[in-house]
Amino acid sequence: MQQITNTILMIRPVSFRKNEQTAVNNFYQKDSNGMLPAAINVKAQQEFDALVVKLQEVGVSVIVVDDTKDTDTPDSVFPNNWISFHESGDVILYPMFAENRRLERREDILDIIEDKGFVINDVMDYTSAEEEGVFLEGTGSIVLDRANNKAYCALSPRADEDLFIEFCEDFEFSPIIFNAYQTVDGNRELIYHTNVMMSVGETFAIICSECIDDKTERKSVLESLKQDGKEIIYITEKQVNAFAGNMLQLQGADKNYLVMSESAYNSLNKNQIAQIEKHSSILYSNLDTIEKYGGGSARCMMAEVFLPKDN
Repeated sequence: MQQITNTILMIRPVSFRKNEQTAVNNFYQKDSNGMLPAAINVKAQQEFDALVVKLQEVGVSVIVVDDTKDTDTPDSVFPNNWISFHESGDVILYPMFAENRRLERREDILDIIEDKGFVINDVMDYTSAEEEGVFLEGTGSIVLDRANNKAYCALSPRADEDLFIEFCEDFEFSPIIFNAYQTVDGNRELIYHTNVMMSVGETFAIICSECIDDKTERKSVLESLKQDGKEIIYITEKQVNAFAGNMLQLQGADKNYLVMSESAYNSLNKNQIAQIEKHSSILYSNLDTIEKYGGGSARCMMAEVFLPKDN
């Protein structure tokens, strides 16, 4: 199985703002301080468009779909939480914590993907779990090592252990389960999404091991990565706050790129950059508005498409 792809889905926002429904356990979101939602949305669109252009310039295939004004979906710019696409031709739909995020799921997006020549064999829908108050937010909650059939999950209100294990059984991934924390006002609080504190590339992994307070859990996560020959690039909790864990490796036209935000890049030291560049070129873009109000960054904005092509 491939670990990285050349094709991604991105949703262009039309009503981006701080989502009050997600802010209850996403401690990366900040208040708007009087800035009007329309102005925030315009800045988010500019950041989105600039990232798309940079990706396309290096040969990444970006399927851009506009969000719809019919629904109130301030977080639509983060599609990786509600959908994932797999080499088997499977599409997976995930149960979402925030009620207004459930409105992001759109059947017409599957039609658009198929119109681009991709084959969808089956849709696995876990969304009925929402009725029980059980959530698993896609490749936000789950960091996949597709090549080694492993799935990493930091448990949180948005990542249910039983549903995660069911997902792993359904799709033949080995589950690696742990708890990851951040310090908020002097307290250790669960990190809302695994992909904020770790990223797995083809030959490397970026991780904030100091977020995993339990030493046994930390050891098992690191040993699992080392077992698969990944070079581990350690980041700090301060760098996690700059979204240095929220990165995604993609195939460009002639080489691979690790995609991240400008704030993530600026938080890295020379040694970390050198470590990354042994494995991948770096592509970064300013996402300050999206990060500040959305509490997510580059990785959250990209849903990788691994589906087979219709020959």
